[in-house]
Amino acid sequence: MNEYDSLSKAPLNGLIIRLAIPAAISMLVTTVYNMADTWFVSRLGTSASGATGVVFGLMSLLQAAGFMFGQGAGSIISRSLGAGDRAKAERIAAMTFAVSLAAGAVIAVAGIVFIVPLMRVLGSTPTILVFSRKYALWILLAAPFLLGSHVLNNILRFEGKAALAMAGLASGACLNLIGDPVLIFGCRLGITGAGISTAVSQAVSFAILLYMFSSGRSGIRLSVKNLSFRFSELADVCGTGFPSFVRQGMNSVTAMVLNYYAASLGGDAAVAAMSIVGRVNFALFAVGLGLGQGYQPVCAFNYGAGNYERVRKGYFFTWRASQMIITLLAAAGIVFAREIVEFFRNDPRVIEIGTLALRLQVAALLCAPYQVSGNMLLQSTGQKLAASALSLLKNGLYFIVLASVFTRIWGLLGLQMAQPSADVLTALTTIPFVTGFLRRLKKNAPQGP
Repeated sequence: MNEYDSLSKAPLNGLIIRLAIPAAISMLVTTVYNMADTWFVSRLGTSASGATGVVFGLMSLLQAAGFMFGQGAGSIISRSLGAGDRAKAERIAAMTFAVSLAAGAVIAVAGIVFIVPLMRVLGSTPTILVFSRKYALWILLAAPFLLGSHVLNNILRFEGKAALAMAGLASGACLNLIGDPVLIFGCRLGITGAGISTAVSQAVSFAILLYMFSSGRSGIRLSVKNLSFRFSELADVCGTGFPSFVRQGMNSVTAMVLNYYAASLGGDAAVAAMSIVGRVNFALFAVGLGLGQGYQPVCAFNYGAGNYERVRKGYFFTWRASQMIITLLAAAGIVFAREIVEFFRNDPRVIEIGTLALRLQVAALLCAPYQVSGNMLLQSTGQKLAASALSLLKNGLYFIVLASVFTRIWGLLGLQMAQPSADVLTALTTIPFVTGFLRRLKKNAPQGP
């Protein structure tokens, strides 16, 4: 049974787990190397540690563009394959890959020209700016590789080749784990070494992923012959991927708002603490997100093939499995919150601020599996407006409003409470969107395997 047959015929639970494991490993490895940056850079001081939180906002912007192109193309490609239209799938792949490289180059040039104001907008204090501009320069230079990698990775995932996608990301991430200590301390490059290490790792990941296509390991041919620009198809890619753009882009907005309030309420220690908490919280969240990504190709392919009952059953399995795992991880995060923060930065003020913030955020993770699974369902089936609206709420409207109101009432405590509260509200808002769509699927579902 080839990959395309397995998406429509293989036992559902085992199939989702098989696709989810490489996706979850990719998310975890990527998160580990982001956390490694945080840990190694934190050895340089509290202001340097704060710089990782500022540049995380920049990374979120780049990832937003990458996910928009990658997940938009991946969803359309998978649905096209399910409907038997390989020509469209390969045309979408070639066009999106070319556009992502061009967009990455434009972002890199603009970001480097305006790097100082960009770092200030992202939340740098005068002391943090010294470090953040050096770090960000190398991240911007790697922007075309990062965007291109997201497209290649998602095409592989959505055609059911999650293990190949994992190999590309994991190789670059492992290289970064080695490069950080060597360049930061061994070569005495400080935070510049962290930036170089990250840039090189992105280039290596890009090269490995591109090799998967050039060597024929992907079922999709990435050929210049298939390159054509149709505005309607590019608009469809961007529209389908827009929920991912919103989700990741609002992470950047969240980082800016978070750093602004943290700096004004608690200085560099608060910025560093909230940066650490954000990285750790995402590491736990990545497991649930990986399961959701394992469901995406199954969802998109079977929706394209008209097998709606398989889409529904896959959704419920993904939600239940994510809930079990996230509950265990959240419990561990609450119990060991202080030790986790202290591992990254042994600063009493950072530990004090970070411990409470981490406990609140991992407690709110209990709502994440329903929200993530629902968003993956809506996006993978092309429900652009609903998926975009839900993505906008979590780190956008809800967080910004709550941070503004809560900090006025409770100061720094309000900032620590804002993100968890936004997560809970988003999960509640997801309920009518998902239940309504699932009812429509059940009503229209033909008999399937």
